Amino acid sequence: MRQLVVFLSVPLILLGGCDQISEQGDEKANDQGLFERKNIAPDPADNSQSPRKPEHAFARIALNCINKQYPNKISHVMNSADDVAEPAKLTPVFFGCFDWHSSVHGHWLLTRLWGQDLVPEMDDEIAAALSANFTASKIAGELAYFSSESRGAFERPYGLAWFLQLTAELRETSAGQGPKAEQAQVWLDELLPLEAVIVGQIKQWVPKLAYPIRLGTHNQSAFAFGLFLDWAQIAEDAEMEQLIRDKSLLFHRADQNCPIGYEPSGEDFLSPCLMEADLMRRIMSEGEFSTWLTKFLPDIPTDGRADWLAIGIVNDPTDGKLVHLDGVNLSRAWALRGIASALADDDPRIAALLAAAQAHGEAGEASVSTPHYSGSHWLASFATYLRTGRGISLPESAVQANADSQDAPEDATGD
Repeated sequence: MRQLVVFLSVPLILLGGCDQISEQGDEKANDQGLFERKNIAPDPADNSQSPRKPEHAFARIALNCINKQYPNKISHVMNSADDVAEPAKLTPVFFGCFDWHSSVHGHWLLTRLWGQDLVPEMDDEIAAALSANFTASKIAGELAYFSSESRGAFERPYGLAWFLQLTAELRETSAGQGPKAEQAQVWLDELLPLEAVIVGQIKQWVPKLAYPIRLGTHNQSAFAFGLFLDWAQIAEDAEMEQLIRDKSLLFHRADQNCPIGYEPSGEDFLSPCLMEADLMRRIMSEGEFSTWLTKFLPDIPTDGRADWLAIGIVNDPTDGKLVHLDGVNLSRAWALRGIASALADDDPRIAALLAAAQAHGEAGEASVSTPHYSGSHWLASFATYLRTGRGISLPESAVQANADSQDAPEDATGD
């Protein structure tokens, strides 16, 4: 299986929609028990700080977002009047960033950048924010919510997949040496009770799922299965791994001629075709996957061109649904890279896969600088997943090189 790294040459991301809500003053709990922070690290929105990396801006977006309670959209089943409460009381850890799943992958973003030493200037600030949220009492509140009646399908499967991505990240960091490994283990230990509940729900749900969910939004099964499988391998959960492998093969082994020309749909942020292929490359051997891919996506070019897959267009970045297309560009890019990584080095499709990945990645990363909260509250997580090669087996040096790639100083002005 080949290993690769793709460098993205995009304008440096300067700010996100949350920058205007950055807290000033000392770190402390406010009257609602929510964490407030001082900007103790260079703020990428400040042009006096140069040079800066996109990762600084991504971290700033998440830090300013994970405890921003409003606006908020919750999918909430109320069993009685007792269930009428503000988001921070319903789910005390993951209530910010507009919705539960975006808060989860905002925490994952911070954990990823912190654990990979990609924003060392912000380590203290990130650790303080995560320590304030990953506490036994707050996790108990999350457990109470998940354990309540009629919530078995809450955030299934998208939010659950991102939660397992978070604990997978902590497992990998805790397996290292030094203070960060020790701190990651402390946070992981706090989250393990909630992880156990979520894993149990997934193991009950997947055997009952009669058909794949082929949407381009949150309910898609292929994307979630890929993250479930990555978690199972890191957590060494053989039961989960076998469950996902068997169900994926049952659903997708015989799939052919995926209608990628119909993509994207008007509100997609995940490609049904490419995410399925990105799942199957995790499961099949190199030769088997190559043969399957030929039947599944027979029109991948062999001439290295990028224009075989049109970039998603967003006509109104203030519209929370239409802005999904910025996300589809980022998730397509990482899926295309994942597909290429599973092919033999001499496969003639690789150049076109990577060319399309490059084009989509550049378009997607450029969108993260949107000042509109409808996109900024989640797009940084997708950009981080792409830039850090998450979900793809890359040499450590390649991942670091991808993270260290920066634009020329003249591009850092935002002009």
